[in-house]
Amino acid sequence: MNNHNEMASHYDAGQQSFTTEDILWAAGIWSVILSLSPVIVFYMLMVA
Repeated sequence: MNNHNEMASHYDAGQQSFTTEDILWAAGIWSVILSLSPVIVFYMLMVA
């Protein structure tokens, strides 16, 4: 239960301001999307 409360408080703090962890998550997700998008487009062009 204590761990759940800590996660909830961290989530509430994350809603108000960006933390370093949130920025790293966003950067990681966007880097994956940007790196995969040319591959997906190339695959679509080859199949179509």
